[in-house]
Amino acid sequence: MPVAYVHNERRELTDDHWGDVPSVIRLDGGRFTPEALLSLDSFSHLEVVFHFHRVEPGKIQTAARHPRNNPEWPLAGIFAQRGKNRPNRIGVSRCRLLKVDGLDVHVLGLDAVDGTPVLDIKPYLRQFGPREEVVQPEWVDDLMRDYYSGSPEPESPEATP
Repeated sequence: MPVAYVHNERRELTDDHWGDVPSVIRLDGGRFTPEALLSLDSFSHLEVVFHFHRVEPGKIQTAARHPRNNPEWPLAGIFAQRGKNRPNRIGVSRCRLLKVDGLDVHVLGLDAVDGTPVLDIKPYLRQFGPREEVVQPEWVDDLMRDYYSGSPEPESPEATP
């Protein structure tokens, strides 16, 4: 059962440019009071667990595929990537906390579209981060290159064919 919903300007399920997306995570006022968020503002970052509610059950992946359907990247099983078409449609994101205002949690860089149901909000603690060097395949660097960059520059009218 969701504890909150995401509110932002992002409506399309696009993969990149999440870094400058401001969002408000609005807690369910029927279940929570602002006390549920007491002291959250003493943290700089949050982990947000959410439901990929717009992924149709027929689109769920259970096997290997090329990430983002890019044949230049190797096949990777669904549990070896972070795509949205996951078996339980659960997403986890880390984002910057800007402020808490009543039942509203203002964040930056949450990679969830408007209307996304939030299942949990947790403060990010550096002690839960890896204690060893993080190792990952080279293709991940390519995949993530623009993920948290700012919005793409709009094309100039002269550049449009």
